[in-house]
Amino acid sequence: MGLPHLNPYLDSTGAPTFEKGCDFAVGGSTIFEAGAKSISPFSFDVQVAQFIRFKNRVLDLHSQGMTLDEYIPAKDVFQKGLYAFDIGQNDITGAFYAKTYDKVVASIPTILEAFEKGIKKLYDNGARNFWIHNTGPLGCLPMSIAKFGADPSKLDELGCVITHNQASKLLNLQLYDLCKKLQINYTDANVTHVDIFSIKFNLIANYSKYGFEQPIMACCGYGGPPLNFDSRVFCGNITNLNGTSVAGKACNDSTKYVNWDGVHYTEAANHIVASQILTGNYSDPLFTN
Repeated sequence: MGLPHLNPYLDSTGAPTFEKGCDFAVGGSTIFEAGAKSISPFSFDVQVAQFIRFKNRVLDLHSQGMTLDEYIPAKDVFQKGLYAFDIGQNDITGAFYAKTYDKVVASIPTILEAFEKGIKKLYDNGARNFWIHNTGPLGCLPMSIAKFGADPSKLDELGCVITHNQASKLLNLQLYDLCKKLQINYTDANVTHVDIFSIKFNLIANYSKYGFEQPIMACCGYGGPPLNFDSRVFCGNITNLNGTSVAGKACNDSTKYVNWDGVHYTEAANHIVASQILTGNYSDPLFTN
């Protein structure tokens, strides 16, 4: 379609090698599309279907005698591979635009039911190693605060939207229970739950300890302090506001900011998050690096 895209094969140059994996995630996608305001048609069930098609195509090529390892994954990679999931943010944040807090919370079991069905399909197709990240403190995103935090009574001591963080915690509690269920049901599989919420909340609450100066305000955006976020002028966009052309520009030093564009974290913040994940201290079962 002539649209810009990231390489789904996770290598930097040349033909796809699949040596570092294959990515089926799509920006803005949700687990259960009907339960959130999604900007992407690629909900989790679509991603799973794309994976199954990919696997069947690989096996079909092998059956034809095509075994070029640099282009075609080995047949046993589907059982040996690590299946990573980072879920929940788009479902919860999107749902708040159309639902009350109570209805958002009530939709969580349905969202996770759809996720469980997808996991079962992957398991039935040979997946055995699952790495499942829960969602972060969504009430601390500048996008959430700008839309739902105008009333100071709606914010906690960190300046985050209380209802969004509560919904995040409730989803994460139920996701944890689901992971324990999967660990019991799939005894020949490895199901690891990772508590991303605790890592990110700690980073925001103790930002100066990690060398940051701005825990909430976006580096790239428009509007200046306290959030530097305007839904009409996203990072990198040029928009006409009241007859004036304005742009969502980046700050001079993103390493001083936890948040990049109101939705995503900066590279510096993600480095901290990844380092904490790899300690194994936030995983269930625990693991040593």
